[in-house]
Amino acid sequence: MSAPSVAWPAGSAERPAALSGNAVTRIWAGSAAMARAELRKLRHDHVDIFTRSVQPLLWLFVFGTALHNTRALTLGSLDYRAYLAPGVMAQAALFIAIFFGLAVIWERDVGQLQRLLATPLPRTAIVLGKATGAGVRALVQSLLLLVVLAIAQIGIRWNVFGVVGALALLVLGTASFACLSMLIAAGVRTRERFMGIGQLVIMPLFFASSALYPLSIMPGWLHVIARVNPLTYEVQGMRQMLLGAGASGEVWLDFLVVGGFLALMVVAATRAYPRAIL
Repeated sequence: MSAPSVAWPAGSAERPAALSGNAVTRIWAGSAAMARAELRKLRHDHVDIFTRSVQPLLWLFVFGTALHNTRALTLGSLDYRAYLAPGVMAQAALFIAIFFGLAVIWERDVGQLQRLLATPLPRTAIVLGKATGAGVRALVQSLLLLVVLAIAQIGIRWNVFGVVGALALLVLGTASFACLSMLIAAGVRTRERFMGIGQLVIMPLFFASSALYPLSIMPGWLHVIARVNPLTYEVQGMRQMLLGAGASGEVWLDFLVVGGFLALMVVAATRAYPRAIL
């Protein structure tokens, strides 16, 4: 489908960067513009961030405290709540990402998606922009959780490079799952059905990962599933950078797997996105 011509306002020297230049420039500018739009939404909806932070805090302080003395989950002198913290951060971001596809269905229902696809923006920029928006939300929520961890004096390593690296890996993982969400939304007609499918995706991803417990205590069949679960690598890398313990493998491998999964989901969501308007 060819894009319609756009008349720019009189006096404008040039078209916006998101609609001009080469493909890479357009994708970058379009993604940045949609990320800024998501930040503006957050500035006007502080309650959403705080309400979404309740669930991970319950996991951390109720579930984590209840199992604090469980021998199988105790890694030397490491506080189980510290071990659980990266998994809880990843789980909270996963919930943000998976239900981001609801926005696609809502945009289709009100006609906004059709108008968006009619612009000269590359579809990859649209997908990456929405995925970046999910990553921004997850980043803000994770920063709040880190503040709570500092106040509660839960023993993570407050190393600048470790914290920044963990947050970067979290954003990559959130963006990839947001693309997966958009891929699902492209083939789902109603929000109710999407909610059901979203729950079906979230629960296996979360429980068949190392978010709550070490891979070493899993039965063989679950260990195999966890090893092909991208959430496992996201949590492993974050745990290694924030704790320096409780993970196996190299951080570069975790970034490679999560980055590869993101690239795969971006390509798949870009190809499926036009079907969302049908």
